Amino acid sequence: MIGYQMVGTNNYDKALAFYDELLAELGAKRTMEVEGYFTAWGQSQSATHSTAFCVCHPENKKEASVGNGVMTAFIATDTQKVDALYAKAIELGATCEGKPGPRGEDGFYAGYCRDLDGNKFNFFCITKTGS
Repeated sequence: MIGYQMVGTNNYDKALAFYDELLAELGAKRTMEVEGYFTAWGQSQSATHSTAFCVCHPENKKEASVGNGVMTAFIATDTQKVDALYAKAIELGATCEGKPGPRGEDGFYAGYCRDLDGNKFNFFCITKTGS
């Protein structure tokens, strides 16, 4: 259902280095790029059969800012992968918004971070199926 998620950055080169290394942990690589302006990562080269995560300079040429209530969620295979991705993000300079752990009673397990520009994201998995 979702084609792509895009966040703005005020330091394009730092954002690329951060997401290149972090998203590689999910098997994602750069799939599209307009040099110096826009980069997309995905697990497939096909824009019509894969979701993508994108970083760009804002179109209006103003400073990028974080949206209140906006968050990107990256699917992990299991709790160990959530923990590893969260640790990698922190190692790369992300800030903690909630250490990995269970949330609620339905098997939802997630860790929350903010990237170098303050964009909020998480890594999550479902550890059991609901009834």
